[in-house]
Amino acid sequence: METNVKVRNQYVIFKLAEENYAIDISMVKTIEKVSGYTRVPNSDKYIKGVINLRGEVIPVIDLKKRLNLGEIKESDNSRVIITCSEDIVVGLLVDSSSEVVYIENSEIDNISNMSEKEEYNYIKGIGKENNRLILIIDLDKILNIEREE
Repeated sequence: METNVKVRNQYVIFKLAEENYAIDISMVKTIEKVSGYTRVPNSDKYIKGVINLRGEVIPVIDLKKRLNLGEIKESDNSRVIITCSEDIVVGLLVDSSSEVVYIENSEIDNISNMSEKEEYNYIKGIGKENNRLILIIDLDKILNIEREE
């Protein structure tokens, strides 16, 4: 007997340049208010610096810069999403973080045929939720992690 089981994934929604983006909640450790950074000499242009979070030194990436969308102008709404993938802990600086949503796999479109532009390499798919489109980021590609299949 075949059942129609819908696979739902949970995502943290955040904004960059007025667009909705998401990251799989399993990769999110915590969401923090923006605090001071220590700059790291000779680091990539998208590295904002490092922060000390409860005794752990964590690099922070300006996600807007990483995706070639400009630079984040920090405000009271800005957040650092602390993520973890393959034991690599990194903070992602975003314009704001708003909510957690479930998106069914059937509501996520593949973007592999959209463009050859580099910034699209960081997008896993486009989710549809309550009449809005949400770009789902590929954290491993942002962090340059190669996963073995």
